[in-house]
Amino acid sequence: MTANVLRILGMIATPVSQRIGVAALRISIAIVFLWIGALKFVPYEADSITPFVANSPVMYFFYKHPEDYKAHLTREGELKPADRAWETANNTYAFSYGLGTVELIIGFLVLAGLVSVRLGLAGAVLAFLTPFVTLSFLVTTPEAWVPALGDAQHGFPYLSGAGRLVLKDTVILAGGWLLVVDGVRAILAQMARHPEHAVADQRMGKHVRRALCDAEIGDRTDRRRGELDAERVGRSAAASSGPVSMRPSSTDSMASAREQSRRISSAVVILGCSDNPSASAPSADETRR
Repeated sequence: MTANVLRILGMIATPVSQRIGVAALRISIAIVFLWIGALKFVPYEADSITPFVANSPVMYFFYKHPEDYKAHLTREGELKPADRAWETANNTYAFSYGLGTVELIIGFLVLAGLVSVRLGLAGAVLAFLTPFVTLSFLVTTPEAWVPALGDAQHGFPYLSGAGRLVLKDTVILAGGWLLVVDGVRAILAQMARHPEHAVADQRMGKHVRRALCDAEIGDRTDRRRGELDAERVGRSAAASSGPVSMRPSSTDSMASAREQSRRISSAVVILGCSDNPSASAPSADETRR
């Protein structure tokens, strides 16, 4: 690889870049919940989810006449007063308002993770759990698949427009889990940085202290490894483009790695996770790897 490519890769592989990616993921998931949640207060969106709710074994009872929904389906942008009146009597809009409120709450909680770790974690958990319900529509809703109207391509695996919309929730499922992991690690790292709060409760078990210690070790080690990788790429780029006499030595990296190992060992001792700090904290060489 050329020196410029190595420099670009080094810039991408930094802890700051990872934090930007997690923040962008959080904002994108929040936008989905906030936008779709707000649309739940509009009749056409409430009408569009009728097949999903009416066929769901965990939601159908919210409607008064779920078995009659097919006779009152309308296309987006279409206004049929008689069908609109039936949807009102069916409790379609009242349920949609409630669902929209829940989605708005989830969206705001996920977005709040930018300033509050605990609120963000609550939103991330809810965002992660939501797709388990929506993805079940692929099994319970006939309208999720192309109907047999004469074409050879129908049924599984040919998703209809509604089915393709539901399938995208797999991305929210994966993204929500990443936000859950990020939130949990952030909370444990906070507790590890303030051990006097973490150990105030005498009922805290050894496995909890172990988790706090592991979180601190993992957090610091990951950051240090990212920094060392970036430094290594930078040195490789400099070595490939500059004279040998200008190549930096690895002494500074070794010293930094030893200092990082010492700090991690201190965190282990403070939390009481180990009687032998050196046994739990990674060595300088392990940190550099």
